[in-house]
Amino acid sequence: MSDRRPRAAWRRSPAEPPATAASPSPEPPTDRPSVMQAGLYRDGHRVSSPATLAETFRQLREHPDGMAWIGLQRPTEQELHSLAAEFDLHELAVEDAMEAHQRPKLERYGSTLFVVLRAARYLDAQEEVEFGELHVFVGPDFLITVRHGAAPDLSTVRRRMEKDPELLALGPEAVLYAILDAVVDGYAPVVAGVQNDIDEIETEVFGGDPAVSRRIYELSREMVEFQRATRPLVGMLHALMAGFAKYGTDEELQRYLRDVADHVTHTSERVDGFRQALTDILTVNATLVTQQQNAEMRALAEAGFEQNEEIKKISSWAAILFAPTLVGTIYGMNFDAMPELDWAFGYPFAILLMAVVCTSLYVVFKRRDWL
Repeated sequence: MSDRRPRAAWRRSPAEPPATAASPSPEPPTDRPSVMQAGLYRDGHRVSSPATLAETFRQLREHPDGMAWIGLQRPTEQELHSLAAEFDLHELAVEDAMEAHQRPKLERYGSTLFVVLRAARYLDAQEEVEFGELHVFVGPDFLITVRHGAAPDLSTVRRRMEKDPELLALGPEAVLYAILDAVVDGYAPVVAGVQNDIDEIETEVFGGDPAVSRRIYELSREMVEFQRATRPLVGMLHALMAGFAKYGTDEELQRYLRDVADHVTHTSERVDGFRQALTDILTVNATLVTQQQNAEMRALAEAGFEQNEEIKKISSWAAILFAPTLVGTIYGMNFDAMPELDWAFGYPFAILLMAVVCTSLYVVFKRRDWL
């Protein structure tokens, strides 16, 4: 449609001021067991904000030309069964939404589209990536989101869409594409944070930080999870684009979805690059650790060799000095009946004997490189 506004009209720019007090209330905090926010829309404008699911169902029946946008977080089993009964949701999709821990996927049950997304956000304080799970049911006159986790912030998507009634008037399909866009846009800060972590890890690796191996391992696991969140999304978006003609998707929404597909493809490629980079860094770190250990072992071996050489020298001189000490000790005894005591050449003979023994030992140790 040529009269539609460009994508920037419904994607909030960084410079856009935050919502005022008149804006719809944000999604409630995550510390409650079950959270719901619902709105009934007609021609792109919110006409009511039902407080309960029963009230939402009643008003939608009274206004069949309207659209219900229901947001749930940590819903109870009773709430999901109530939605399934009202909107004829397939039991397999309801079971997936109830159990969570699903892979990203896109499935169609009759006129209802069921989408599972994995959102992510980067926690600066912990320097780690936190993942959330989002289930979306899209029907002819309703859109239901079931969140498991803090991400993504769907209240921002709701405010963005309500500021563009012309786009919101296109129905649940437009809301789905806005949610896809929000999830994919949420990957950008994660990519930036991970890139910064990898740069820090490279510095730590070459700085010899012994704790860097654990950090590499933890970040690698996060990238595996990130890859599981982004890689299936590429195929999902292409599947949606393949159904443009069959389901008569608005041309403006087609452009939006192609843009989202380009972003998620770029993100997926970056994540693949991160995994390869972390693998290479881990290999380099293991090599550096091995080299350091080899250097330490070599230093210990050299120290042991030098110590052995010193022990050899000490032992050799001790043996050389032992011979004259032995002779002198024997003839230093105070006994009268000892041989050669009265011999005139006894003293020179003893000195000569000590000299010969010492010289012989010196020659032997010298030939063996002990001295």
